[in-house]
Amino acid sequence: MSLFNFKKKKKEETKAPACCCDGNCPTGEPAEVVSECCGEKVEGICCVKVLGAGCKFCHEQYENAKKAVKDMGLDIEVEYITDMPKIMEYGVMSMPAIVVNDKVVSQGKVLKAAEVEKLLS
Repeated sequence: MSLFNFKKKKKEETKAPACCCDGNCPTGEPAEVVSECCGEKVEGICCVKVLGAGCKFCHEQYENAKKAVKDMGLDIEVEYITDMPKIMEYGVMSMPAIVVNDKVVSQGKVLKAAEVEKLLS
């Protein structure tokens, strides 16, 4: 039965560090999520962000969000974020997503400008 390795004890596995510094480097996980919001609220809104991977639908959501902010007469810049580590800090699993005041308000679908206005009101 040694052909199929039956009745042989498995060797105990040891975890090797994933980096060359023998595990003495700091982890890639942030200690806490730091708010990057500007802090100046205009009608209760301080920042609007569109999270996306750079696809056609994400760009469409970004344009719709900019149009909604402009139609509402707000002096707020809509930020478009494609950096995956930053997107993962928000816990978003499907894109595009809209973040208002550092809170995810929509994800996984493209909203029209009128629908974005309703979210911002």
